[in-house]
Amino acid sequence: MLLYFRVCTTIAQPPVEVPSLQPPKNEPAGGTTEAACLSTPHMTHSPLLNRRALLYKTAALSALALPAVSATAQGKTLLRISTPAVPEDWHAKMWTVFKDSLERNAAGEFDVQINLNGALFKQGAEPTAMARGNLELAAISAFDITKLVPEFSIFTAGYMVRDPAHQQSIFTGPVGAELFKAVADKMDITVLSTCYLGTRQLNLREVRTVKTPTDLKGLKLRMPGSKEWLFLGNALGATATPLAFGEVYLGLKTGTIDAQDNPLPSIRAAKFYEVTKQIVMTSHLVDGLFIGIANKAWRALSPAQQKKLAAAAQTAAAFNNDNRLQEEAQLVNFFKKEGLQVTVPDLDAFRKSVRVAYLQSDYAKAWAPGMVDRINASR
Repeated sequence: MLLYFRVCTTIAQPPVEVPSLQPPKNEPAGGTTEAACLSTPHMTHSPLLNRRALLYKTAALSALALPAVSATAQGKTLLRISTPAVPEDWHAKMWTVFKDSLERNAAGEFDVQINLNGALFKQGAEPTAMARGNLELAAISAFDITKLVPEFSIFTAGYMVRDPAHQQSIFTGPVGAELFKAVADKMDITVLSTCYLGTRQLNLREVRTVKTPTDLKGLKLRMPGSKEWLFLGNALGATATPLAFGEVYLGLKTGTIDAQDNPLPSIRAAKFYEVTKQIVMTSHLVDGLFIGIANKAWRALSPAQQKKLAAAAQTAAAFNNDNRLQEEAQLVNFFKKEGLQVTVPDLDAFRKSVRVAYLQSDYAKAWAPGMVDRINASR
């Protein structure tokens, strides 16, 4: 009998929050009806060892001695999935949809193992594990991609994506194809589909009149701790204040912070409505996750298997997107019933101010010439 031990030690990356349907204890994992997720997988045969080396360096004390993609004893191809999502969340449930799709359309071919709650790899460590061959599938964020694909930072910018339908049109079109190829080349990950994670809004401890970014001057706005998130908070006109997600509820209750930003499902899940009085519908970031597979695992599949796996990823993303949109549509009334004021500012003023801040920043230097116009033109 052959025994092996699997040791997994990771260093947590800057948090990207994900909505959940119950209050998370730790930073959650930063969902469409209008368009199905039809991203086409893009393959690469260039290993770019220097990029890979960078990935490995950022994974100090990362997973050791895990087996690479392999067949199980039953002759099935092993597909390990890691996500920080909690079981009740749509982008956790979508992995069951993914697994069910493969069991229907590729019966007996795959052994799909779903690991929720960051049980296999901590949030942000998934891309490195995939590059090492220790993980096959994950849903990765734009903020994680940006670390190795700087041009992807355009999707961490406020007001770059208009709405969930625009998000899908971008990533199922030529812009998505171009950027996903860069992801494949530089990260050794093939993107299969795009998931809507939510549209971020402002949630204030006390009611104030907010029409333009100047109305947020001096407001201590909690943001996740990475420089990209803090830049966004400041660009909105507030004073961005880093604070761990698990401390936000108490921070709002005691006045350590004046506000926080999250998609509406996260505000309900974490019960922030208990310690806040207003939601300002700034809609400043349409956030997403990208279902990706390690290139090593992808290339080991036959063309027929690749087609089935891509279809399963698109079905899973569509499930997430449809349900998340329906949930968001119901939450405004929920918050009003809880006594919160829900207001809409001058979105044109916010959009213009935030856009200027980004276009004058170092982030914009990494964007391909004309990319902003191409994104705006995506329909």
